[in-house]
This record gives sequence, structure tokens and C-alpha cells, in this order.
Amino acid sequence: MPVIFAREAPKLWRKVCAETSTEISLLAGNWKYFLAGLVFQYLHGLAAHGVHYLHRPGPTLQDAGFFFLPELGQDRTYLSETLFSVIFFSFVLWTFHPFVFQYKKIYTVLIWCRVFAYLGVSQMLRIITFYSTLLPGPNYHCRDGSKLARLPPPESALEVLLINFPRGVMYGCGDLIFSSHMIFTLVFVRTYQKYGTKRCIKQIAWLVAVIQSLLIVASRKHYTVDIVVAWYTVNLVVFFIDQKLPELPDRSLGSTSQQLLPISSRDKDSKNREELNKFRNGNSANITT
Repeated sequence: MPVIFAREAPKLWRKVCAETSTEISLLAGNWKYFLAGLVFQYLHGLAAHGVHYLHRPGPTLQDAGFFFLPELGQDRTYLSETLFSVIFFSFVLWTFHPFVFQYKKIYTVLIWCRVFAYLGVSQMLRIITFYSTLLPGPNYHCRDGSKLARLPPPESALEVLLINFPRGVMYGCGDLIFSSHMIFTLVFVRTYQKYGTKRCIKQIAWLVAVIQSLLIVASRKHYTVDIVVAWYTVNLVVFFIDQKLPELPDRSLGSTSQQLLPISSRDKDSKNREELNKFRNGNSANITT
């Protein structure tokens, strides 16, 4: 085993370096899209924090999901957050698999530019929606009597701009329609559905998305309408964006096997150099987001 590791480790290192060079070249041509996506994530958090100042606790609204799904209770609200963390980090790891595996269909930079486009449009619609009508939050810390249900007026602009991170993110109120957790979940599932390669994982991903929806309602973090609106809105957003933006390149063409290391490091290095030269020559314009 140590002999195999010593022999294969340099190959893996060369592969990571070659892939990094290709991705850096792509990032140089798409950094504006990437940066815009990151900035909008902050703006979305800022908007969600701002609506908390306007939130007024009140009686929990009648909800079909609350009627059919038993309440998990405060001691089990971690279940939905744990599942969401699994979804989030699993997707992030998948987007970086081209750095390790020989078989690869995507470019990491390009897939994240597309994901940021999905998230940005969905979150823009979400901001418009939850500022249009403020509902009393069903979550435990948003109910009448909780000290966290209402925020005192900010003492400075800096207090607002810093979003009281991470407490302000975890204990927000008022940003209900529609669920941000479901935006991320559905965007990740739809992205893997289109660009992933394992059919069984795609089926499991949709099942997990349904379970996540049920857990959010059972945890009383959102009303059922927040989940329902997220399901059809995000799917429509992804559909229309895919119609407007050019298709991402498929790197799997010509690949026949999935292995951790390349069969021939010389051939693999040559292929990565060809990819890098292609993007340096300006041919990457056709595959930007």
C-alpha cells in the first residue's frame, strides 16, 4: 500500500495542478459573474436581516402542513438543519470532483457561475415576496413572548450591514415566502439532475428534497405555502435560465471510465494543456454563463 501511494501520489498532484490551471483560466474570464453571485448572497442576507426589524409576532396562521405533520418540537429542530448541511456540503464536494476524478462532465467555475445565476434570480423573487406581505413567523423564536421575535432599532448602520452574523442568520424572522433552504436544495438537486452522471443519486436527491420539505414544516420553521411556492418558483427559474443561457460544455465526451487517477499521466497532462490553450486563445467565450 505505501508503495502504491508513493507511485500514484505524484500523478494525483500533477492532475490537481493541471486542473487548477484550467479552472484559474476560466475564472479569469468569468470572475465578474462569480463575484456578482457572491455579492448577491450577501445582499440577500442583508435583506432577510432587514425584514426582521419589521417583523411583528402574532398568532400562528392556520396551515394544512401543521395539521397533517406532527410538530417535532424545539429539541428536534436540528433535524432539518442537519439534512440541509448534508445536502449543501455534498453538492459543494461534487462540484470539485474534476480535481480528483478522471471522469468529469463539468468545469467547477462554470457550474458555480450557473448555480449563482439560479440562486440570484430565485432570491430576488424571494426578497420581493417577503417584503410585500409580512407574516407572523411560526418558528419558536419568532412567536409572541420570545425576546428574539422583534429586533430593537439598530444603533448604527454597521449593525445592519454586519447582519449580526451568525446569530442574525440563524434566528431571523419575517423572511418567510418563500423558503431559502428550499431554494438552495432545489437548485442543487436540479443542477445535479442535469449535470450529474449517477442516476441513483439523482433519484435519492429528489427524495431527500421531499424529506427536507417535510422536516421544515414539521419543525415549524416555515408555513406550507413557503415550501410550495419554492417548489414551483425555483423549478421555473431554472427552466427559463437554461433556455436563455448557452449550454455548458460536456467534458465527459470521449471519457469511458471513472477512476481516481488517470490511466496515463502523460496523456492526461497533454489533454489539460490542450484545454488550457483553448481557453487562453479566447475560445471560452462560447461557454460563459
